[in-house]
Amino acid sequence: MTSDRPDQAEHVPGAVSASARYRRILRFAAWHLAVTWWFELFLPRLGLRRLTERNRSRRMRRFAQRFHQLAVELGGLMIKVGQFMSSRLDVLPPEITAELEGLQDEVPPVPFPAIRKLAEAELGASLEAVFASIEETPIAAASLGQAHRAKLLPGNAEDTGLSSVVFKVQRPGIQAIVDIDLAALRKVGGWLSRIRIVSDRADVPALIKEFAQTSLEEIDYLNEAANSERFATDFAHDARVTVPGVVWERTTRRVLTLEDVTAIKITDAEALRLAGIDPAAVAPVFASVMFDQLFTNGFFHADPHPGNIFVTPTDRTSDHPWKLTFIDFGMMGEVPAKTRSGLRKLLIAAASRDGKGLVAAISDIGVLMPSADAGELERAMTQLFARFGGMGFAELRDVDPREFRDFGAEFGSVIRSLPFQLPENFLLIIRAMSLTSGVCSSLDARFNLWDSVEPFAAQLLRDERGNLVNDVAAQAVEAAALAFRLPKRLDGLITRVEDGSLQFSNRRLERQMARLIRLARGGVAALMFGALLIAGSVVRGGDMVLGNVLMIVSVIPLLAAVLTGRRHRG
Repeated sequence: MTSDRPDQAEHVPGAVSASARYRRILRFAAWHLAVTWWFELFLPRLGLRRLTERNRSRRMRRFAQRFHQLAVELGGLMIKVGQFMSSRLDVLPPEITAELEGLQDEVPPVPFPAIRKLAEAELGASLEAVFASIEETPIAAASLGQAHRAKLLPGNAEDTGLSSVVFKVQRPGIQAIVDIDLAALRKVGGWLSRIRIVSDRADVPALIKEFAQTSLEEIDYLNEAANSERFATDFAHDARVTVPGVVWERTTRRVLTLEDVTAIKITDAEALRLAGIDPAAVAPVFASVMFDQLFTNGFFHADPHPGNIFVTPTDRTSDHPWKLTFIDFGMMGEVPAKTRSGLRKLLIAAASRDGKGLVAAISDIGVLMPSADAGELERAMTQLFARFGGMGFAELRDVDPREFRDFGAEFGSVIRSLPFQLPENFLLIIRAMSLTSGVCSSLDARFNLWDSVEPFAAQLLRDERGNLVNDVAAQAVEAAALAFRLPKRLDGLITRVEDGSLQFSNRRLERQMARLIRLARGGVAALMFGALLIAGSVVRGGDMVLGNVLMIVSVIPLLAAVLTGRRHRG
């Protein structure tokens, strides 16, 4: 791998060559994909599910420990993957999340001389000519860059209105590292795209392409600065949110200078309590702010892990005694208007426990393909809401696992058979919501997402009523079109009834009928076997040849009965 950067090979985490790094990532992925297949797919088919469940906890912990070691040694995008997994408190087992919890704070810093060399080359001047002072010990060392506190020179401080700043510098050689990691991810994505259960659900190469684009944007600090100002504009009139100002005169593609807004890390419960802030009160506000970004503004922070969100205490006598301070706007996402409309419908349907509306919203977003027969899915979602709707993540963990298994047994084949897909530009939405739910769960173990969804959905409904005239007009046009087509459709229906070609589809009934047909075929085959065998033994006394032939022929229906029984058990 070549690059025009003179510092390409300097301070590469783990001090490994490009080819060695690439091979190591692929070996790790291949091994653990094989282990997962063996224990989670193959052994259960042999009736050894209890064996796989017995050692699953130890297996998960071992995987997390090995990935932790890999991520810390290699850095780069591996840290991003680890951050994502550590935030999934709602779905991933504690063996994984606990092991990777501190990963974003564990990246080894780059020695300051290398940071100085890169920064001075970017700014075209010595750091002493740019800053009044700069702390050589970093306040944060992330996977793609690291940050140092600094003081602006008096003239710059007067011009900008800022004195204390954070000076963020790209890690030397990070462009080459990102290129290697993306190449490895593309290779793993190619493997996954050959697995039908994966390829039927997602265009893996397209997802890797989207991730590559966001990763490359994240190491362009001019892009991050522009994102920061756009985000600040979106929340300019929201007292709950604050964003650091940008010092454009000291910012380049690889160097970013921002207002110093360091405060309490959002998941530092002890520090929050010492500041008089209840962590459980922070969770719903954070969730609501993220909802605003996704469902209202359409421009959202796609990397809201705990290291990128601070809680800043303010005047305790005000209506808002603290604010959420967002930093690191390198990974941002945009929600197209059509997708945003579908997400709003999905949120409203979820809040109202409307299974049919939820399926319709999923179809609007593009997750469920138009050809899908969603009747059974609607029934599954309705029952899911009826039993588990309104529960927090901690409550869900207390539910008897047999209830989940029963639900999966009834509806698993229906859901797996439907043509789902993951649309483009959806990866960051999933990431943002996953990180949001993880942060909220860590702030409050019994946090109930519905408590935040319902008031937000109610506000969306009030907003939607403002467009009531348009909605009524659209529905009137749709009703008129349906009325126009109705006579023709009725005529076609009557014709199909008369010629006997009318068909009904009921997945459960179809499965039961198929089972009965298999059993009937097996019974008939067994009956023929018995009849031929008995006839042969009776005839054999008078006609040896015919008797032997009949007894030999009886083997054919016997084999048919055996094969039918095996297919049924399979």
